[in-house]
Amino acid sequence: MNHKLKTALLAAALASAPIGLQAARAQPITFDIDPVHSGIVFFINHLGFSNVIGVAREFSGEFTFDKDAPEDSKLQAKVKVSSISTNNAQRDGDIQGADWFNATEFPEITFVGTKFTKSGDKQGSITGDLTIAGVTQPVTLDVTFNGQGKNPWDGSLEAGFSATTTLKRSDFGMTANIPMIGDEVTLRIETEGRGRT
Repeated sequence: MNHKLKTALLAAALASAPIGLQAARAQPITFDIDPVHSGIVFFINHLGFSNVIGVAREFSGEFTFDKDAPEDSKLQAKVKVSSISTNNAQRDGDIQGADWFNATEFPEITFVGTKFTKSGDKQGSITGDLTIAGVTQPVTLDVTFNGQGKNPWDGSLEAGFSATTTLKRSDFGMTANIPMIGDEVTLRIETEGRGRT
């Protein structure tokens, strides 16, 4: 029996072997976003002189991730609009109003990932549907995979990512005070997830 035939027979035998005897493949893991070790920050220009900094204080979500097949990932997240703060009570009251986030009618911002692309060892992108003030638009995040491993304090499985994107608030119907207050908004997101057991 020649070498090529032996190789073909061995491959066929392995393919038909019980699942337990086949080489183990990592399974996707679902992680809950840990708000204590995650953050959402945005920057918006004010009169061309500075960039006002805002943060989301209350958010939640989950993602499913397999580092061997990142294209099969899933992600959904939401932000409580009333938790958005720019460190000024009057301004925060304004942006909760109808000209901006309209928090009374639309109390949450949501993001659902629809496409996951790997572009490097730890780089990639996530395209998804972002809904703000009742308007849904596609947005792409540039993502860095920071790592996955056990938390040394409690042994839980953790995974972390950093992401950035720039969007136009006018695309979501928020046109108040343009151009004095910038149309473009830069987002920076730090996400740490805890694996479910």
